[in-house]
Amino acid sequence: MPVPLNPARIAAAREALVALDPSLVRVHAQTPTFEWRLRTGGFEGLFRMIVEQQVSVAAAAAIWKRVVEGLDGDITPNAVLARDPEQLRAFGLSGQKARYGHEIARAHIDGRIDFDHLEGLSDSEAIARLVAIKGIGKWTAETFLMFCEGRVDVFPGGDVALQEAMRWADRAAVRPTEKRAYARAEIWRPHRSVAAHLLWGWYGAVKRGEVALEEPSP
Repeated sequence: MPVPLNPARIAAAREALVALDPSLVRVHAQTPTFEWRLRTGGFEGLFRMIVEQQVSVAAAAAIWKRVVEGLDGDITPNAVLARDPEQLRAFGLSGQKARYGHEIARAHIDGRIDFDHLEGLSDSEAIARLVAIKGIGKWTAETFLMFCEGRVDVFPGGDVALQEAMRWADRAAVRPTEKRAYARAEIWRPHRSVAAHLLWGWYGAVKRGEVALEEPSP
């Protein structure tokens, strides 16, 4: 698995992004140093992302604890498939998430995706394999590669927070569409994951009231 960027490399990537795109000067100046948020990868990482989606942080932690205990700490495709969906629901999963857990596990067992050697695929190939699994959308695939696999040049253009931060950075009146967000992010290669972290950090600071925005004139 790729090694996540250390603080020195993140700092260098941020400086490179500012040089590539003057619109990020303000974002960089107003966003403190951040660490690379790397989570457990592989099958466990993707399964956990699905389990934790669309619930609060506290609820996600509680449900995942029950899943780990229910599987006796064996978070593997075989262990998940050994429990039927109703058993998985008893751990706190919705019926849909239980089914998606089975789909992810089957994809690995059937050889449609190899979570143990995912690093051998390019970003685009890995995303294509992931979204072919029922229940895995493009945003989930991209954020999984960033947060669980340590990929440094992935940008989830469908993320609304990123789109809004891009609008602020460009002082635009309208938030970019997903298609435009992907196109806009091309200038940030090969540091698009760092750009995403930077924009998320800035977005959070604005939302917490730590940074004042200058909105575009009507």
